[in-house]
Amino acid sequence: MCVWGYAMDDHAEPVGNDAHADEATDMTVLQYSTESGAGFGPPPTLRPSFADFYALHRESVGRTLCLTLGDQSLGFEAADEAMARAFERWDIVSGYANPEGWVYRTGLNWARSFLRRRKRSKPKDQLTARPDATDDRPGDADLERAIAGLSDDHRAVVVLRFYRDWSVEQTADALGIAPGTVKSRLSRALELLHAQL
Repeated sequence: MCVWGYAMDDHAEPVGNDAHADEATDMTVLQYSTESGAGFGPPPTLRPSFADFYALHRESVGRTLCLTLGDQSLGFEAADEAMARAFERWDIVSGYANPEGWVYRTGLNWARSFLRRRKRSKPKDQLTARPDATDDRPGDADLERAIAGLSDDHRAVVVLRFYRDWSVEQTADALGIAPGTVKSRLSRALELLHAQL
């Protein structure tokens, strides 16, 4: 991981209004490399504590997962599970360029695994109840149905790009896919939504 800092040029001596006077205040960027290898994000001293990160991002990650999964209780359960995993690895996760994206992706992966296990164990004739509408879901019933009809992959890019207003790069990082894949999934999702609406 690289930590950036500044150091004064020790060799410069201020000389009145001379051209060399500016050298005394020249800042030289120094790079400090640790043995832990390549990493991203702010220096360890500038990273937020896990408690601060949790307080700032738990609600937004939970709401985003609710929209992506179409299930409020599962969305917040997934967010809590992902936050617990982030806490266990906070010294690593806090160094990522987008720790919130890592938590989102971890929660999404956990929820998808949970849904697969539940589907395998559920009797075939059991009816599933539709979750109650919440304020987090789009107000337009047609739009809500159209978004719910998208595949998980398409719904995830729509939610992250339009609900969270994340960039293509942030969305790609959070989902663990290439930016080009985000663009193509988003384009296809918008085509499907346009056709349904």
